[in-house]
Amino acid sequence: MSSLRYGSRCLREFRATTVRQQQRSSATPQTRRAFSSTARRRNGLDGMQRLEQAVDHGSTASSSKVAYARPVPVSPSYFSRHARFNDSFVIVQDLARKYARLPTVAPNQAERVAWKTKEHYRLSMGESVKARDYTTCLALVKRLHLIHPDLMPEEVQDGIQAFKRDINIYLNTTKPIPIDKFGRSHGVGRRKSSVARAWLVEGTGEVLINGKPLNDAFARVHDRESALWGLKVLDRTDKYNVWAHVEGGGTTGQAEALAMAIAKALMVHEPALKTPLRKAGCLTRDFRSVERKKPGHVKARKMPAWVKR
Repeated sequence: MSSLRYGSRCLREFRATTVRQQQRSSATPQTRRAFSSTARRRNGLDGMQRLEQAVDHGSTASSSKVAYARPVPVSPSYFSRHARFNDSFVIVQDLARKYARLPTVAPNQAERVAWKTKEHYRLSMGESVKARDYTTCLALVKRLHLIHPDLMPEEVQDGIQAFKRDINIYLNTTKPIPIDKFGRSHGVGRRKSSVARAWLVEGTGEVLINGKPLNDAFARVHDRESALWGLKVLDRTDKYNVWAHVEGGGTTGQAEALAMAIAKALMVHEPALKTPLRKAGCLTRDFRSVERKKPGHVKARKMPAWVKR
C-alpha cells in the first residue's frame, strides 16, 4: 500500500512539472520574468550569478537578459541641450588644467589660425550655444594654442581642432581697388545710417558733394573739417579733387562717412599712407549708433518721473 501511495505521488509530481513546463513555454514575457524571479528566490541566486552561470555553461540565457538591459548614453551630456559643446568644453578645461605650466610663445610667434565664430560653430555643430559660454571656451582654446610647438601634446591638438576653421588664411588677400582710365579712385564709407561714395582725382583741391560746394553741403565748420580730415591731416587738401555722393542720416553721420570714403580713395593713389590714415582714425569703421527708444520710456533709457499719488 505504501508503494502505491509513493507511485501515485511521483505521478502527480511528474504531471505538475509537465504542466508548469507547458505554461512556461506559452507564457508572456511578464509571466516568464515572474517564473525566473521565483526560480531565483528558490535557488538563492541573484541575476548576476545566473548570468555568470549562463556564460560559463554556454547557455543562451545571456541573450534573454540583454533584451531587458537599460541603454546607457555614451556621453554624460546626453540629456543637456548642448551635448557636443559641453563635451568639448569639458575636454578643453581639463587640458587647460593639465598643461597650465607648459611654456608658451608670444601671440605673434604662434601659428596663425582662423578660429570659428559663434555662428560658424552653431552651423557646424547644429547647437545653439550662448555667446558667453563660447567666448569663455574660446579663450581657453587660444591659451592652449600658445603652448610652445615643440612641447605641444597631441591631445591638445585634437582638443582644439573642433574650434578651427578649415581655411587657409594665407590665401586671403585684399582685393585691389583699381584706378580707372580717368585717373579716379573710388571709396565707400559708412557711419550710422549714412553712406558716402567718393571719387578722388589729382587736381587743385576742389570739392563737390551731391553737386554742391563743401560750404553749401555742410553748414557747420566741424562737419567740414570731419569730411576732409584724411586730406587735412596729411597735407593733401590742395592735391586732389573730390566728387562725392552722400545719402541717409544727418549731417554728422554724412560727414564722418565721407571722411572714411575719402581716406579709402586716397589710399588707392598712395598705398604708403595706410598706416598714417589708420592712426588718424579715418579707416576704422565706427559702429556706434543711437540706442532705440523703449516702450514706456521717454527716450532710450530715461523714464518719466515717478509720482506716488
